[in-house]
Amino acid sequence: MTGRVTGLWRHPIKGHGRETLERVTMTEGRTMPWDRRWAVAHELSKADNSAWSPCANFSSGAKVGALMAIDARVDETTGMVTLSHPELPDLAFDPDREQYAFLDWVRPLMPKNRAQSTRILRVEGRGMTDTDYPSISLINTASNDVMNDTMEQDISALRWRCNIHVSGFAAWEEFEWVRRSIRVGGVELAIREPIRRCLATTANPATGERDADTLGTLNNRFGHQDFGVYGEVVKTGEIALGDPVEVL
Repeated sequence: MTGRVTGLWRHPIKGHGRETLERVTMTEGRTMPWDRRWAVAHELSKADNSAWSPCANFSSGAKVGALMAIDARVDETTGMVTLSHPELPDLAFDPDREQYAFLDWVRPLMPKNRAQSTRILRVEGRGMTDTDYPSISLINTASNDVMNDTMEQDISALRWRCNIHVSGFAAWEEFEWVRRSIRVGGVELAIREPIRRCLATTANPATGERDADTLGTLNNRFGHQDFGVYGEVVKTGEIALGDPVEVL
């Protein structure tokens, strides 16, 4: 069966906004360009710029639902990032040089009883994905449709914060791709594992309000807490919206 690419998304600052794309070039052994390029360490974090660190070291939608309502835009020429949130004025800044402007901007969204954001980190050469390998995340829109029907509410595909959205496959078929390869446009991905989900998915990406029991639904109705899969680029190429997706 052949599907299609219906969405391409990157998240320039981990846990702080998403940006839609029409096409992207993927490189073997690398994360999506500009995806999770930066991450926001909190006051209890032990992370630094030297290496990948687990997500527990960073501020995210799992800890603060309001962060899920951020949109982002990157100027790849200047490195400037523009963030938008329904409750805040837009912020345009350089994460490498103007982190205090960002920390002032995001502070109103951070609950007082949570570890506060203190610095922006960047590890040269890779994005700060949730995996210790340079992963690309993928969801099957048919599985998201099942969640909509089961929960009897609109579950935006953006709750899952994945890089590639595909359609044309049966619901949950993506779990059968683990330890297999798929071709997406001109890129080949080795599918490594399912994505185990966290509280970030309970927050509405339009409002930041926790308004859907995604984790309870996955656990109680489907017997797992997984949604989407992680892959790794094993063949360099380009992906564009509408490109074919083939299981190899």
